[in-house]
Amino acid sequence: MMCEDEMPRRWYNVLADLPSPLDPPLHPATGKPVTPDDLKVIFPMELIRQEMSPDRFIDIPEEVLDVLRLWRPSPLYRARRLEKVLKTPAKIYYKWEGVSPAGSHKPNTSVPQVYYNMKEGIERIATETGAGQWGSALAFATMLFGLKATIYMVRSSYTQKPYRKSMMQVWGAECIPSPSTKTNSGRAILEKLPDTPGSLGIAISEAVEDAATHANTNYSLGSVLNHVCLHQTVIGLECREQLASIEEYPDAVIGCVGGGSNFAGISFPFAGDKLTGKKPDVDLIGVEPSSCPTLTKGLFAYDFGDVAGLTPLLKMFTLGHDFIPPSIHAGGLRYHGDSPIVSRLVHDGVMRAVAYHQSEVFDAAQTFARSEGIIVAPETSHAVKAAIDLALECRKSGEEKIILFNCSGHGNFDMSAYDAYYAGQLVDYEYPDKLIKESLARLPKVG
Repeated sequence: MMCEDEMPRRWYNVLADLPSPLDPPLHPATGKPVTPDDLKVIFPMELIRQEMSPDRFIDIPEEVLDVLRLWRPSPLYRARRLEKVLKTPAKIYYKWEGVSPAGSHKPNTSVPQVYYNMKEGIERIATETGAGQWGSALAFATMLFGLKATIYMVRSSYTQKPYRKSMMQVWGAECIPSPSTKTNSGRAILEKLPDTPGSLGIAISEAVEDAATHANTNYSLGSVLNHVCLHQTVIGLECREQLASIEEYPDAVIGCVGGGSNFAGISFPFAGDKLTGKKPDVDLIGVEPSSCPTLTKGLFAYDFGDVAGLTPLLKMFTLGHDFIPPSIHAGGLRYHGDSPIVSRLVHDGVMRAVAYHQSEVFDAAQTFARSEGIIVAPETSHAVKAAIDLALECRKSGEEKIILFNCSGHGNFDMSAYDAYYAGQLVDYEYPDKLIKESLARLPKVG
């Protein structure tokens, strides 16, 4: 176990170790690479610098470290009871991020993001949230630094997960179901699709519009962007040191993937080892739902990060910016795109992706809860499923692999999802290839 003084004091920037630079984000109006001036309308300059930084390591401010010390370093556990249930020769380790006040990995980036905004005199943050983990984390961070927060929560999750909304309100944030009538983009969607369950792409449009039209307000994103993935690398950096202290190194590193932040957080330090030739064989596995199969069925292309086309164009795996996935309980994984860095690493074969139906990931979550005792979030259960499958493969082959996965958050506010599982009400929906092709046909044209 690491002590407080051994917590990482720098973030790791995997961009420094890519063989070639990422394709640049493009301005939605001109199609030209975005500049810092383009982004400063909604982001503080320090985050813009981090977004584009070539530096391998970036110092974590002491004020941010003071907050992270409330729960970091987070524990790394060996799942011995799960190993026994599975009768596997593999060793399974999980990084437990549910110990944060918000109950997930998300405060690792909400705290620095709000800190940098506070330093530039911003008074309010607008953002979106899917299942509510990010909204809870942002509400927590704005409370700490004295800012206000307006959070647009995907409507289906707003209904399914009412206690996440309550959590945000306890910390002083305003939580609005999206699409809403408060923004032009929300009203446009409601006029076209009055019964829509909403999507992260729609909620992002509302939050970006809110921030861009109020001088005292900036926008904050909980996943996808480079600086968000950067902040999350405290997870993987801690894991590597914790395993090194017992002379272990993982054969496989696993995380669920919606926008990519928690998978990036645990995997990027190991991806750096792979890219630099230190550990070329480590298997990095991102896990997504079959109902929103961005990495496994999407196209690696430029697309908007939101439905209304207000964000820069990003080169990423995408299902099309107007793709609206069905209302599954893993709401945090219902996003049409993914982190450009994660997408690039999957495209280049450094990482790989798998997809599962929601009933089988809840089976895995139940197995985990009945062995290790922790009830995980529906999103996290995807990583649990992949770890179990790999451990069962080891049982067949006799391999003694070391498996590491990010246990990214607890499911204490997701019990309605477990109720639906036990009532046999979960539908295993696999998005039709035809509809994906139709959505991809409407991608923006980039010269």
